[in-house]
Amino acid sequence: MEIKSAKFVISNTDMRKCPAGNMPEYAFIGRSNVGKSSLINMLTNQRHLAMTSQKPGKTQLINHFLINDEWYLVDLPGYGFAQRGKEGRENIRRIIEDYILQREQLTNLFVLIDCRLEPQLIDLEFMEWLGENGIPFSMIFTKTDKISKGKLTANIEQYSSKMLETWEELPPLFTSSAEKKEGGEDILNFIRKINASL
Repeated sequence: MEIKSAKFVISNTDMRKCPAGNMPEYAFIGRSNVGKSSLINMLTNQRHLAMTSQKPGKTQLINHFLINDEWYLVDLPGYGFAQRGKEGRENIRRIIEDYILQREQLTNLFVLIDCRLEPQLIDLEFMEWLGENGIPFSMIFTKTDKISKGKLTANIEQYSSKMLETWEELPPLFTSSAEKKEGGEDILNFIRKINASL
């Protein structure tokens, strides 16, 4: 799939103010600093569509971008950012949960995982919660340019075996490097296939 147009539509903290209509929405989420904004910019081929930052915890809103006038790409706040303080973390948790559990247009949630790290409890628990609530999701291992192919394969296998302790089958898995512009085509083709089946 080629992205011909990507337009910012709205940012908000209230799920009820998300765009009306029934266009499918593909949301992106992950721990702070996992490379979410860089991945979104790579997918849309726009360098500054999503705001990137060296500082974790920058995205604190639900951001909607209209893609090809056909579907929405949704940039969600990162989870697990310790420096926000208890009240800040609670607000972000509420924003994320309200959107994920109540937004009927949510078609697939892409959970971003830093491929350099061994399985993190916070990610595993978050995906477990998605499973318990019947939320369709996929995993994207980001920053693949930062480690060797062998290490990447080993890390993904470690993640897979850890998840299969509680999951019957794994969600779709993708790898990406925003730096090297790799993996975007697979993700977009996955979205295209789902859209074609709706």
